[in-house]
Amino acid sequence: MLYGTLTEFCTEQSCSVMSAGPKYEYHWADGQVIKKPIKCSAPRYIDYLMNWVQSQIESDSIFPSAIGVPFSKNFLSIAKTILKRLFRVYAHIYYEHFHQVIQLQEEAHLNTSFKHFIYFVQEFDLVEKKELAPLQDLIDKLTGK
Repeated sequence: MLYGTLTEFCTEQSCSVMSAGPKYEYHWADGQVIKKPIKCSAPRYIDYLMNWVQSQIESDSIFPSAIGVPFSKNFLSIAKTILKRLFRVYAHIYYEHFHQVIQLQEEAHLNTSFKHFIYFVQEFDLVEKKELAPLQDLIDKLTGK
């Protein structure tokens, strides 16, 4: 993901809160190790998120790797949570780091990646519209709505 190119700009000091502008702040909870949502920096939130997503994807009980093994009953719910939280990374990048994305000449890559992400989650109704609110204007522009 493109976030890796921004880690020198997205630090504990510069991004002390995981946010998407002044109206949206995200707190971390994984329901297992961290049960109650905690306020944390953007890099810490994203680190928690990427490790959590990896553990979900590597779990054979959620994402079975053997042919013929059914997906768990809560697969769709877990997939939706993964995608909702990944959206928050896009929102943070667009709000807090887009000027660095432009400096690095990565805006076409970011926009293309985000557009594919949005088309996918919209096609299969995987992220609630209210969760997309921080970037709704951009989504409308990119999707021609």
